[in-house]
Amino acid sequence: MTEKRHDSEKLTLNLGYVDLGRIDLMVAEGFYANRSDFIRTAVRNQLASHASTVEQSVGRKTMDLGVREFTRADLEAAVAAGQPLAIRVVGLVRLASDIDSALALNAIESIEVLGALQADADLKTALAGRIR
Repeated sequence: MTEKRHDSEKLTLNLGYVDLGRIDLMVAEGFYANRSDFIRTAVRNQLASHASTVEQSVGRKTMDLGVREFTRADLEAAVAAGQPLAIRVVGLVRLASDIDSALALNAIESIEVLGALQADADLKTALAGRIR
């Protein structure tokens, strides 16, 4: 069974009543469409204010930043070259739905993702020991 693919990840958080009331007031006054809009904007503003720190950390850890998609052909090329992949991404890693567990285990040495990994459930299970 294939998992449904999303362009975002759902988060759950707890806020104090006063903070929640202040957000609701900003929504009621028309500054934001809804609570989610307010929270997304606040997160983006914080990330923007720390952009240089994030860039330095990504560079220091030699990680890719953004969305990284791997196809069956990518993994087959890694196996053919005898160079297993050490996938390191800040953002989203997508493994194509036509990648089987045997190919993934032969091609992927490790996966470190700060963000989200999208792959079929059986593929995630097969790679569980290689995901950090």
